[in-house]
Amino acid sequence: MTMPHAQRQQMSNSSSITQFLLLAFADTRQLQLLHFWLFLGIYLAALLGNGLIITAVACDHRLHTPMYFFLLNLSLIDLGSISTTVPKAMANSLSDTRAISYAGCAAQVFLFVFLMSADYCLLTLMAYDRYIAICKPLHYGTLLGSRACVHMAAAAWGSCFFYAVLHTANTFSIPLCQGNALDQFFCEIPQILKLSCSQSYLSEVGLLVVSLLVAFGCFVFIVLSYVQIFSAVLRIPSEQGRHKAFSTCIPHLAVVSLVLITAIFTYLKPPSISSPSLDLVMAVLYSVVPPAVNPLIYSMRNQELKDAVWKLIMHVVLMQQSSSA
Repeated sequence: MTMPHAQRQQMSNSSSITQFLLLAFADTRQLQLLHFWLFLGIYLAALLGNGLIITAVACDHRLHTPMYFFLLNLSLIDLGSISTTVPKAMANSLSDTRAISYAGCAAQVFLFVFLMSADYCLLTLMAYDRYIAICKPLHYGTLLGSRACVHMAAAAWGSCFFYAVLHTANTFSIPLCQGNALDQFFCEIPQILKLSCSQSYLSEVGLLVVSLLVAFGCFVFIVLSYVQIFSAVLRIPSEQGRHKAFSTCIPHLAVVSLVLITAIFTYLKPPSISSPSLDLVMAVLYSVVPPAVNPLIYSMRNQELKDAVWKLIMHVVLMQQSSSA
């Protein structure tokens, strides 16, 4: 059976793409170098902040609780997500290029979808942790024992891995007929779909709609959890008790708000206000800024975590002094 000419042309165009061209942050060499140094500073801050949290939680036995276990997982996700997009953007700015290989683009899509969906799942689990701790404190040890926490985290990582494989395979099986230039500084599914042939992207759009429904369900769960949490906190008779309860909830709520507001505006804003420069700024806000500021948000009102991090820093300083003596 002879394949129609249009279909042969679609397959040829898609299979002939060996690289994609990412959106450049700047055209002049000075601005490219400025972008490189700015991203390098943000990246190093994210590595330092999340690295300190991971090490402090792992080394301090007082922090071996469900809340900090999920926070450790969140820091691992933040390290992975910022490492997926920022180093390649910095390398392109430094070498004055826009290219990313086809395999590199597929890897970016997979890792970004995997880690961002895992981030959302972990934030949902952390809302559940706060709900049980404040609303059902007598059942906390039973419902959130070490084995239950490991099982929940493993389920989140595993389901998000499968979800990312499904999205990546579906996206890169679509014929591309509109060139290879992406209007984003990293490989993002909506930007790749813009290059697809007419009607060929509908299966991926359907998968994205299902994903949005699941994400909305998690959002409703988080909102309902916090409605009950705040109702319970306001019934605590002592001001010190209310302050302690709020101090463990406000950082999580701030991180959830930052992720959701930027992501919702990025993907659901009206096409009339869409532009490459605005899309670029919003992508930085939801993919680069949260991993860098999350450690600061979580440690700002958490005295236990601040004490553990300070103890870790002092230990490293003393080790350096003793080795140099």
